[in-house]
Amino acid sequence: MSKRAISLLDSLIATPSISRDEAATADIIETFLKEAGVSPLRLKNNVWAIADGYNPSLPTLLLNSHHDTVRPAATYTIDPFTPLHRDGKIYGLGSNDAGGSVVSLSETFLSLNGRTPRVNLILAITAEEEVSGHDGIELLLNDFRQRGLKIDMAIVGEPTGLNAAVAERGLMVLDCTAKGVSGHAARNEGVNAIYRAIEDIGLLRDFRFEKVSPVLGDIKISVTQISAGTQHNVVPDRCTFVADVRTTDAYTNEEVAAIIASRLSSVVVPRSTRLSASVIAENHPLVRAAVALGAEKFISPTMSDRALLNGIPALKIGPGDSARSHTADEYIFEDEIVRAIDFYQQLILSL
Repeated sequence: MSKRAISLLDSLIATPSISRDEAATADIIETFLKEAGVSPLRLKNNVWAIADGYNPSLPTLLLNSHHDTVRPAATYTIDPFTPLHRDGKIYGLGSNDAGGSVVSLSETFLSLNGRTPRVNLILAITAEEEVSGHDGIELLLNDFRQRGLKIDMAIVGEPTGLNAAVAERGLMVLDCTAKGVSGHAARNEGVNAIYRAIEDIGLLRDFRFEKVSPVLGDIKISVTQISAGTQHNVVPDRCTFVADVRTTDAYTNEEVAAIIASRLSSVVVPRSTRLSASVIAENHPLVRAAVALGAEKFISPTMSDRALLNGIPALKIGPGDSARSHTADEYIFEDEIVRAIDFYQQLILSL
């Protein structure tokens, strides 16, 4: 199994799959599953399959990872699209994030196909994760609902060193506009929008929400951009600034946006409220099974498609190391893939 998985990973590395341009790697995954005796389905660049023996009375476990990648860093010293095997490592773009998880979960699905009497298995290798796109896992979950497929829990394959990420913060970007009245600076006319923005920025810097997540703590707000003015002698009537808000499970993103908007004089417009915080209960069967196999629990500092699972209990866990993601000369150890296949199998069979 590990040899076949590594061969698949080589093929994925050798085929560019930058987010929103993943059709070629979707073709590879679809062909791989067909040749392994599975009948995969496809929705745009998302490839998925239901394991044999599906029983609607049983809970359904989704095995998910993504086959899209970021663009290669300019400082690569090797060809990012030529898989290189050296010193037990496989080098190449997407090898660690998240090719290792893709091939490990795919092999796990094939090995357990029809052999999980207590859960249904659905494998979903999806697109657009790196850009949180609408045509990735979100599109596929909508399709599942239309088909009457209910997902009860999920394993999200990302490089975590096979440790159990039990939570991750959500993200919301707010575009804020402070309004004033223009005037001549020499005569001190008008109402300076910059000063109004400064008051709101100070409020955000010190603001604390009433509810605190027992797992993720306080919501974090950082003002990261500001822009105003047309020239030195005109009092600006408009000042825009951007707030990066890292949300928790204590509030919905919509609630956070509404609370902030009610406190500021500036107009507050969220770019999106889709990327929600995610927390899985420590006594959930997925967590208990992972810990029993030696996984350590932690809170992930990075986001994933887990943010788009809309309340489905999900455990983020997979081979590789998040510190290697998006770096030049990205790599994963062959042994990490071997161990991940065995780990995933044991975890699922113990449910």
